[in-house]
Amino acid sequence: MASVAFLGLGVMGYPMAAHLKHKGGHDVTVYNRTTAKAEKWVAEHGGSFAKTPAEAAAGKDFVFTCVGNDDDLREVTIGAAGCFKAMNKGAIYIDNTTASAEVARELAGAAAERGFAALDAPVSGGQAGADNGVLTVMVGGEEKAFEKAKPVIDCYARMVGLMGPAGAGQLTKMINQIAIAGLVQGLAEGLHFGRRAGLDLEKVVEVISKGAAGSWQMENRHKTMIAGKYDFGFAVDWMRKDLGICLDEANRNGAKLPVTALVDQFYKEVQQIGGNRWDTSSLMARLER
Repeated sequence: MASVAFLGLGVMGYPMAAHLKHKGGHDVTVYNRTTAKAEKWVAEHGGSFAKTPAEAAAGKDFVFTCVGNDDDLREVTIGAAGCFKAMNKGAIYIDNTTASAEVARELAGAAAERGFAALDAPVSGGQAGADNGVLTVMVGGEEKAFEKAKPVIDCYARMVGLMGPAGAGQLTKMINQIAIAGLVQGLAEGLHFGRRAGLDLEKVVEVISKGAAGSWQMENRHKTMIAGKYDFGFAVDWMRKDLGICLDEANRNGAKLPVTALVDQFYKEVQQIGGNRWDTSSLMARLER
């Protein structure tokens, strides 16, 4: 059993912290910007809550964060009441936020100066993956820290991989989001085309999903896309945030992402029709209007 702090109880962090408590049997202290949510988590799962990130992190073996963006991340780590002010030497900091590689490297440097390790460890699998403890975790950082942290991360994951030095986890997550953007747009266009052609879309998917066109998105999203139901899953607002990170990084490293840039604009159109919180499969909605 390890002593753990988990900072950020959103739709992903809330169940991830619970898996650390129940599956791992760890002693978990939680922090959330809205204290009422931390109190609710403790009422449901036990453990304890803290009123500041620093209070939550004091004396802990592992400190996890899962927040919104780079600025939120800096606030809960190196901010005035951030966890880095209280973490012990030898502890390990693990960030599950999808953020920039730049901030990952910044925090790894700040952690090293204070005598503890930092891992950037963004996740894939959405809310369902978090709820069921089967996320894919892409990690950047030092191998020694990774090996110590992996058994704890395993509590909410089915796949955990070390991708390289600090920032490599975030860069890998960018590739994940780039690939998903293109896949969902292709699936949306295919289903839209099939509908206009008068085909039975369920029969179409039953056949083509067993061939080269098959994907997780097709298997798990085609039914709701056909039905025009999107009130669930990974929100368009979040995807646009992630694609913005990808496009910013591409501007830095010289990569060409024409399809990603185009799909990002399609998601902007989905936002304009009120789909901010719809699942990313709602690319179908802009075609069907």
